[in-house]
Amino acid sequence: MTPTKILLPEDELPTRWYNVLHDLPTPPPPVLHPGTGQPVGPDDLAPLFPMDLIMQEVSQDQYVDIPGEVLDVYRLWRPSPLYRAHRLEKALDTPARIYYKYEGVSPAGSHKPNTAVPQAYYNAKSGVTKLTTETGAGQWGTALAFACAQYGLECEVWQVRASYDQKPYRRTMMEVFGATVHPSPSDLTEAGRKILAENPDSTGSLGIAISEAVEMAVQDPTVHYALGSVLNHVLLHQTIIGEEALIQLAMVGETPDLLIGCTGGGSNFGGLAFPFLREKWAGRMAPVVRAVEPTACPSLTQGTYAYDFGDTLGMTPLMKMHTLGHDFVPDPIHAGGLRYHGMSPLISHLYETGEIEAIAKNQSDCFAAGVLFARTEGIVPAPEPTHALAAAIEEAQRCKEFGEEKVILTALCGHGHLDLAAYDAYLSGAMTDRSWDDADLQASVASALEKLPAV
Repeated sequence: MTPTKILLPEDELPTRWYNVLHDLPTPPPPVLHPGTGQPVGPDDLAPLFPMDLIMQEVSQDQYVDIPGEVLDVYRLWRPSPLYRAHRLEKALDTPARIYYKYEGVSPAGSHKPNTAVPQAYYNAKSGVTKLTTETGAGQWGTALAFACAQYGLECEVWQVRASYDQKPYRRTMMEVFGATVHPSPSDLTEAGRKILAENPDSTGSLGIAISEAVEMAVQDPTVHYALGSVLNHVLLHQTIIGEEALIQLAMVGETPDLLIGCTGGGSNFGGLAFPFLREKWAGRMAPVVRAVEPTACPSLTQGTYAYDFGDTLGMTPLMKMHTLGHDFVPDPIHAGGLRYHGMSPLISHLYETGEIEAIAKNQSDCFAAGVLFARTEGIVPAPEPTHALAAAIEEAQRCKEFGEEKVILTALCGHGHLDLAAYDAYLSGAMTDRSWDDADLQASVASALEKLPAV
């Protein structure tokens, strides 16, 4: 019988990140300068990022060595465990074999430190003294606050107002790690003041919070900005998840038939999926790779593939991605980490070229899956990975119906110990769903898409 926990010894911790750009069947469209319409160069990104990260953003090398100073911090929680979901399988009475890679063992309780730590390291190495950032649910802000503490950096976080109000203990956790936290939109930035003037009761969005953090970073050469998802170097760092999972599955003689991950900006999904796509392109396995997003913010399944800004106020370079429009403010669903108007350009490109597929789930179905998972496997999942769990359970039930013994691998990218208010809303019947069928959602997206930049 397969063990419940497949543990990788610390001395087998992977020492390289995998760069999917090297192996893509077709190259993705370039990132463009909004002023010139030309591909951005390193100098264009220098006000925001250290040169090491800029080089990783554009690198074509298949692998990037992980610095020893980063590996030293990784060892606090890595390698993370791979679990066989025996008890969930039994509850579903399914012939499917379900595995989940659990990232909730990190100091922040999610996968986010996998990139926060190297980002803080490279910035400290370059002489930067402070990092600014945005956060939705608070997972990324917590991770960056922890990472900055490891390298003696200040950390200033703009947390989306909806999550700031819903999840006060996320703010407390960031402050414990040493960060300064503001609700976004705030009156501290021109971007925030502009939004508040238009809508004093704005619940905020990741796009708005990015605008505020970027605005503060570009004013001071000793301050840089750090992004927790979307960008190539962020997904690069997250591939430590998939590289470990490959080894762990091999330890029990398994290869996945289906790989499922939740998608907001794409870092957790890409981190798990990219190493498996490499193996698929090399002919060593053939998994279906499925992204799962919320129906309230369905950038992949309903968005437009176009050049757009990564932030609301139009301060970032233009990225070709599946987008709902940089002006779109999603409904304040509980999966705050999935409330982003766009999708990683790499994930968008893979979806556009048919290398991956995508579906959308409403939050009530996802929380039902989260509760079932908690009652069988004993881990209360964060709202974000309940989307992947809902899809995995749906597939396992399909396997029961058709008698298929599929191997399903999913990413449990964080725990929900600080998201219990969301579970309370679900259990009390107070949770509401927003789907693409809602006319006001479609109207809001249509309005935002009218403001796409002309390229």
